[in-house]
Amino acid sequence: MSPRIKKIEKPRLRMAPSPTGWLHIGNARVFLFNWIIAKKYQGKLILRIEDTDKERSNLEYENDILESLKWLGINWDEGPYRQSQRGDIYKKYLNQLLEEKKAYYCFCSQEELTAKKEEMISRGEVYSYDGKCRNLSEDEIKKNLESSIIQPVIRLKMPEKKNHFNDLIRGKIEFDLSLIGDIVIAKNIDYPLYNFANVIDDAEMKITHIIRGEDHISNTPKQLAIYEAFGWSPPEFGHLPLILSSDKSKMSKRFGSVAVKEYRENGYLPEAMVNFLVFLGWHPTEEKGIGAKEVLSIEEIIEQFEVDKIQKSGAVFSPDKLDWINGEHIKLMDIDDLVEKAIPFIDYSADKEFIKKIILIHLKRIKKLSDLRELTKYFFELPDYKKDILVWKNSSESEAKENLIFATEILSSIDDEEFNQDNLEKILMPEAEKIGRGEFLWPLRVALSGEEKSASPFEILDVLGKSESLRRIRLAVDKVG
Repeated sequence: MSPRIKKIEKPRLRMAPSPTGWLHIGNARVFLFNWIIAKKYQGKLILRIEDTDKERSNLEYENDILESLKWLGINWDEGPYRQSQRGDIYKKYLNQLLEEKKAYYCFCSQEELTAKKEEMISRGEVYSYDGKCRNLSEDEIKKNLESSIIQPVIRLKMPEKKNHFNDLIRGKIEFDLSLIGDIVIAKNIDYPLYNFANVIDDAEMKITHIIRGEDHISNTPKQLAIYEAFGWSPPEFGHLPLILSSDKSKMSKRFGSVAVKEYRENGYLPEAMVNFLVFLGWHPTEEKGIGAKEVLSIEEIIEQFEVDKIQKSGAVFSPDKLDWINGEHIKLMDIDDLVEKAIPFIDYSADKEFIKKIILIHLKRIKKLSDLRELTKYFFELPDYKKDILVWKNSSESEAKENLIFATEILSSIDDEEFNQDNLEKILMPEAEKIGRGEFLWPLRVALSGEEKSASPFEILDVLGKSESLRRIRLAVDKVG
């Protein structure tokens, strides 16, 4: 274990989503790491809904978050707690800081703050609040509070010193609190802001480890200052690398789906998503002489997982890699379970045994379950194809017709109980070798599927059965006249 990481024993971690949008793939990855650490070190995972943004919070988004977490297999031990129901708790602690003179009301107008900011920037200085309201007298505070002209915010008195914390992933991170200035911790006594509410919740819920994205590093010194103001011991912090798009920018919609629900609806397996997401920032140790195994079950991930193996650099989201991992997990599934999961992605009703046969012949081609819509639709409904595609390369329509009639004669003579892939291949392949594989098998396959690309004719014949296969071949014969 790395010297920057203390021994982790029965940690208390938390997931703290905001219900202001569908669950983002980046947040899902963060929650997954928290869940794995809780499982690995026999800890607890707490779910907290951060819904203090009343204008943007939405019950539909909250339901999506809960459903997506359950779909991924990320369960929690306590909660969900909701910040919107904890207002009295935040108010109590805000009053405590005000009474202890560790926080104060700030009556500066937005126009005044903007002017100061522009002035400092014009001088090449980093903006921070100048502390104008820090030392107002009790009379001044009372007078301003009684006035309805200015709506005050509440600021924390930040200590002017340099500080640091040991990040579980990045090691020692130093910062200068004097450059930050007194931060706003609440819009008013009834409206705490993010950093304050987070600290109160984490302290009250006895959170020991906070694992989150690196975009929160800038919040950490502010939160540590709030912990210090209360005299509380802070938790351990670890900041995961961001998920990057292929051009190394922060992942965004212009590079594809960013919501977990979109992957769920497109036929990705939760096991594959977990496998893929955990690899965005962590990899198992390579085995001697060979690379690390890339297709892992959640049990294998938990067994091999170590916090000090989490990488610091950004992780590039590769859709091709996700498709490959998903395809591998599909191949590993029990076929009956796979049929149950696949049924919603097939636009036609059919017997489960029929669907099983279809899936089995496409198993190597399926990257996601939604692929089945295009791959298999011709089994249910023969498309209205043009007769031109029945003709193999330099052959003629008359040759295609002749070979289809010959195939009909052969297939008609085969008993129903012998009409299976292995037997059909043994009977038809010698004839194909005599005539020419392309000349004989191409029009047969197109007649059966109506597609230029499909499964082999032997696979299709087996699935469709004798009667339907002969019907389709006769239709093709009629097409070429």
